[in-house]
Amino acid sequence: MRTGALHGLRIADFSRVLAGPYATMLLADLGADVVKVERPGAGDETRQWRPPADENGTSTYFLGVNRNKRSVALDLASDSGRERARALIAESDVLVENFRPGTMARLGLGHEDLKGRHPRLVYCSISGFGADGGAAIPGYDLLVQAVGGLMSVTGEPDGEPVKAGVALVDVITGLHAALGIMAALRHRDATGEGQRVEVSLLGSLLSAMVNQASGYAVAGVVPGRLGNAHPSIAPYETFPTADRPLALAVGNDGQFAALAGVLGCAGLADDERFRSNPDRVAHRAELRKVLGERLLGAGADHWSAALLAAGVPAGPVNRLDEAFAFADRLGLPGIVDIPAAANGPASRQVAHPIALSASPARYRLAPPGLGEHTAEVFRDPLDDASASA
Repeated sequence: MRTGALHGLRIADFSRVLAGPYATMLLADLGADVVKVERPGAGDETRQWRPPADENGTSTYFLGVNRNKRSVALDLASDSGRERARALIAESDVLVENFRPGTMARLGLGHEDLKGRHPRLVYCSISGFGADGGAAIPGYDLLVQAVGGLMSVTGEPDGEPVKAGVALVDVITGLHAALGIMAALRHRDATGEGQRVEVSLLGSLLSAMVNQASGYAVAGVVPGRLGNAHPSIAPYETFPTADRPLALAVGNDGQFAALAGVLGCAGLADDERFRSNPDRVAHRAELRKVLGERLLGAGADHWSAALLAAGVPAGPVNRLDEAFAFADRLGLPGIVDIPAAANGPASRQVAHPIALSASPARYRLAPPGLGEHTAEVFRDPLDDASASA
């Protein structure tokens, strides 16, 4: 019986930290058999990134991107470790790695080393800054947010540049890697030919800068920091209320007229300063002053309910616990419990975000212990004996 859209697909996952593991977890949730290759005695670096940790002391960072995987411990610096790695690759459809460029080639596991023997293999390499001029630059999310321009547009206009509150570039890169892998598999299914997929953190961020990047590419506009405001839409930012901030995302003139009506100042929609979106952007400061005075009259939940009822996109600035509660009220997936092996505690995980009607995501395996599945994957009698000793 099939257990997901990607059932029957095996992925040899040599990646660590976030971008690669996030990509492979998404594919594992959809049925792929992901074998995570880790360094003996240490494993993925994020195993040590704590606090926070679960009741067993395991890093929640690691737990968040490694479910539905089997872990094998291989010393790739040894002949036996590389031999086992090659055996795993020979049985795999996809290889994912995010070592510094050139590392896998030095181990004899590069794309050029493998493509002749495994012509159907999809080989995905994730780097910080590509394999050419940026090969020597370490690929860390904070660094990429800084040099890639994201921090330059994040923060208050008169404040310091700030990073996003999560490793957003790693996540975006993981999504791009998963998309590239699926495109390469589609090509392989049609032609029988595998290929190399290359994704970089910097390239992914520049693509994800979308409207800001397009403004520069097309019109030469170098954007700056606007706090929570939008460079091309108004009002599209947060406002203080009687208790906590409220986000308004008014995207068209009809929504603005509805907003003005709810706030008891319907005439604003006919004010020549605010009639159209370009007018409102040009007079952003004046508009913010008028709206801000009105919104201080009640709390964020009051305004959110009234504005949503009128078709105006609005909502309070929630804490993370409130965000999960909100998703739950809407019937959207939030947190799922995955039974652990060997009668261990269940692992609480954030649900897969994609809903498939015929082949939904499944939660088969809790995040693995380091090397937990080495004997199972390689079926080595010596490993079986040592595991039972």
